[in-house]
Amino acid sequence: MERRTIGAAALSVGAVGLGCMPMSWAYSGSRQRGEESVRAVHRALDLGSTLLDTADMYGPFTNELLLGRVLKERRADAFVSTKVGLLVGDQHVVANGRPGYVKRACDASLRRLQTDVIDLYQLHRADPEVPVEETWGAMAELVQAGKVRALGLCAVGVRGGRRGGGRRGLYEGTLRQLERVQQVFPVSAVEAELSVWSPEAVRELLPWCAARGVGFLAAMPLGNGFLTGTLTPGEGFEPDDMRARHPRFTAEMMAANQPIVAGLRRVARRHGESVTPAQVALAWVLAQGRHVVPVPGAKRERWVSENAGAVGVSLTGGDLAELGALPVARGSWD
Repeated sequence: MERRTIGAAALSVGAVGLGCMPMSWAYSGSRQRGEESVRAVHRALDLGSTLLDTADMYGPFTNELLLGRVLKERRADAFVSTKVGLLVGDQHVVANGRPGYVKRACDASLRRLQTDVIDLYQLHRADPEVPVEETWGAMAELVQAGKVRALGLCAVGVRGGRRGGGRRGLYEGTLRQLERVQQVFPVSAVEAELSVWSPEAVRELLPWCAARGVGFLAAMPLGNGFLTGTLTPGEGFEPDDMRARHPRFTAEMMAANQPIVAGLRRVARRHGESVTPAQVALAWVLAQGRHVVPVPGAKRERWVSENAGAVGVSLTGGDLAELGALPVARGSWD
């Protein structure tokens, strides 16, 4: 697989990564099967999708434990990215950026992942009660201690209302955080949502990263599964599936957003019978810059293989223009 680099340290990863969250958290619990997920991770590594993206809050903790089963055998094949800063409680999530907690959390992640070093340690969310410089300073000490190789920051999740870059100032808070922590220790990567139906990061975050040699990890590049074209409007979701409460996944909005999937299918057909809408959606993300690495979530070997195949889809200028002209995604607030 094509390789891309993350950060000034030029950390090398496969051009398409693997988001591991769906294996353990936030999606339909009845479809989460440990052994099947372990096979999917092995398949990703076989195909060169080396970046494995997880977090201690996924499960919580069970996602890192699952990855640890694979890393115990194949640590040299993987680039491990995990996150710190969020605690899962009963029906709520809270931020914790206290330096002492960050260091304890890192040690716990290392144990669960069965490794002695984390390649990319990301701040999931800044704690409003702790200056972000203090949290980042504790993370930098972990690099100096040899427990972490590089640091990253997750942007606050937002959705804009306009195609082609989103509203002005959508990521102002994240950019301020990035400027502050950059003064403490270099940022190697920023992770934020980026897809055909959520392109807001293109305007502000991607240029900031490109200008500073910072990698960009594109979260949810398949629109929580919608852009694959495999979801049926009105089919519904299990109560524990985050899409059951998502404003773009009501039956009405899924039907209203079908023209986006239809556009992906049109482009896919031009590239061959075997090319899928999901691969076109990922190819669009890959085309946003050499510093961009999409991290699609998957828990089955079939989807991992399909996603990895996106590196072979070379979109033309006409393809990109057509995808850029697709209708704006609608949510239940519209």
